[in-house]
Amino acid sequence: MTSTDQQPFLSVRDLKVHFSTEDGVVKAVDGLTFDLAKGKTLGIVGESGSGKSVTNLTILGLHDRERTAIDGEILLDGKELLTASERELERLRGNKMSMIFQDALASLSPYHTIGRQIGETYRKHTGASKKEARARAIEMLRRVGIPQPDVRVDDYPHQFSGGMRQRAMIAMALVCDPELLIADEPTTALDVTVQAQIMDLLKDLQQEFGTAIIFITHDLGVIADIADDVLVMYGGRCVERGTKKEVLRAPQHPYTWGLLGSMPSLDGPVDVPLSPIPGSPPSLLNPPSGCRFHPRCAFAEKVTDGRCSSEQPLLQVTDGRGAACHLTADQRRDFFADHTATRSH
Repeated sequence: MTSTDQQPFLSVRDLKVHFSTEDGVVKAVDGLTFDLAKGKTLGIVGESGSGKSVTNLTILGLHDRERTAIDGEILLDGKELLTASERELERLRGNKMSMIFQDALASLSPYHTIGRQIGETYRKHTGASKKEARARAIEMLRRVGIPQPDVRVDDYPHQFSGGMRQRAMIAMALVCDPELLIADEPTTALDVTVQAQIMDLLKDLQQEFGTAIIFITHDLGVIADIADDVLVMYGGRCVERGTKKEVLRAPQHPYTWGLLGSMPSLDGPVDVPLSPIPGSPPSLLNPPSGCRFHPRCAFAEKVTDGRCSSEQPLLQVTDGRGAACHLTADQRRDFFADHTATRSH
């Protein structure tokens, strides 16, 4: 999703991540490809179990190597991550790439002060002294909007509100000025006011540092606020991708239509009922044949030759835009128009 004359900072090619379990092999990610440039934000959206978090934990090398079969290619600034040693990955994590987790309270140690936790990350990667690390922690707390950072640096996580803990997590993730930041649903547990503040903070920090951001969420409203490009995942695969404007205004896949139909509109009639997607996400132990979305797709019967249930649709991408669907371009345009008209009445 970058221009052809620009080398992507992060390049993922045909990534497959399969876990061995007592019940069989879980195909958590099954052939994923995308690029991300510096200073840009890629929003990865999909229901729980679609493979979003597994993808990004794999980029960071945070997987059980003994029970996980990984194939494909992940290049970070030209360096292959899948063949990197654990020592190499430790040097990269927190330094060149970093992650903000969804639950800050669970991710922060209750036994150490906020300042110590931020400072230890800085000391590990820079060799700074304790005094220098404390000063850096105060500076980062100030940057993320924590009031009285020289005082709050000595507080413990339980003394921070939910929004402030998330800001502290962001400070920790950015303390070494990483070039890639992965945000795994960092605003899900926050109220809408704090959520907006966190989103603005990420955008401001990205502008300041030129950071490449992967933002994982199930909320297309959040995607509309922060992303440049969007990748829609379902059942471990990418079913649609394009710019934010392309995906949200002219979606090409019935699953994306379903996601849009299940969220309220701020500029439409207030009495329009939501249209949740029927059924449940597929089991990745035994996924459906063909298109993995076809058991829940209201349009599968429109493909009269039965390919939806027997043949996996290819994700054909042109200029960063594509969708994996057997419907023709004309059918998709007409069916989405009908879907949109139904939602507006």
